[in-house]
Amino acid sequence: MVKFIHCADLHLDSPFRARQNMPRNIIEDLMDSTYKSVTRMIDFAIGKNVDFILIVGDVFDNQNRTLKSEVFLKNQFKRLEEKGIFVFMSHGNHDPLSSGFNTSWPQNVNVFLDEVETFELTSSSKEQVFIHGFSYYMDDSYENKLDYFPKSSKNQDIHIGMLHGTYSKSNYAEKRYTEFTLESLNEKLYNYWALGHIHKRHEISDLPPVVYPGNMQGRHKNESGEKGFIFVEGNEVELKRTFVPTQEITFVEYEVDTSTVNKQELYTMLNEFKNSIRDEGSQIVKLTVQVKGEDELNQADYLEIMDLLKEDETDVETFIWIDEIDIRYSHNDSIALLRDIRQTSGGDESLFKEALNSIYMDPKVNRFLDPMDSIDKESLIRLGEERLKMLMRK
Repeated sequence: MVKFIHCADLHLDSPFRARQNMPRNIIEDLMDSTYKSVTRMIDFAIGKNVDFILIVGDVFDNQNRTLKSEVFLKNQFKRLEEKGIFVFMSHGNHDPLSSGFNTSWPQNVNVFLDEVETFELTSSSKEQVFIHGFSYYMDDSYENKLDYFPKSSKNQDIHIGMLHGTYSKSNYAEKRYTEFTLESLNEKLYNYWALGHIHKRHEISDLPPVVYPGNMQGRHKNESGEKGFIFVEGNEVELKRTFVPTQEITFVEYEVDTSTVNKQELYTMLNEFKNSIRDEGSQIVKLTVQVKGEDELNQADYLEIMDLLKEDETDVETFIWIDEIDIRYSHNDSIALLRDIRQTSGGDESLFKEALNSIYMDPKVNRFLDPMDSIDKESLIRLGEERLKMLMRK
């Protein structure tokens, strides 16, 4: 049985987009989070005694690359070398070969060049494994090099393709580097396709597995939820996949309901909410507060509550940083709905008469009613609106 880890898009030293008025302890935690996520992966690899690790592009963030990140990764790779674990690494659009990457890695590390090449190894359980891939030379590679990937002969060996690129049917809106189709991958008859470039975890195909692991640490609110790598184990017939989270800090969205806009009560409620999720680890939160009622929170009270919620997170080990609060009022929704009803049907006299006819046609009721032409239409509509508002508040 072969065992390996598939990860991508480490982006060591990549900047974060949520630093407004953050205390120093949180900024430092953010800057260390990508390093801690990699350390967790290396710990897991050693604990599981995997055969190798695949890193599919964007190990570094070219514009922010530091000596610290190189020294850190080199030391982590040395830990793997001591345990006989190999690393196969390709460069992507954020760390292309043209950037002058000439680090001297330990002997267990294999780096792909800019032309498709193949590495071969024998696993601890004697399976022959062939790993195919290439690195970006420039940061804007649109070239599709799949034609240069060798086709598997479908014998008892295991063939793995490494590709940093964009799936043709994805809705990825940014630059679509090295675009590929599922059909073009399947033509190679590989046992596993290890993808990189897209930061959201996604399995395109189950047979054979074609997998984006996502990045290992979110960097902003659009990279929310758990982040990590894929642990793979099996043989040429079946390769089982398990997602393993590694994020130090989670970007997450929550929604809470309240019936009060009293600032003391609202602050207490939000503080209790923070403490209720603290056991899940440090989080940067976008919070939607649904307010049921007619009253609205004024801007001064809103700012005061935000300041207090942030001050509470200074010098804590596990922080809940509310980066943004979106306050929504249910009465605004009802007003919008009533406005739509008025616009679509309020001026239609036939609809008004049709609604009244069912009452006036009832002989048990109509003798108590005023003549239809004396009904105050506007008053009746306003009464209906008030009744509808009451129902919507329940």
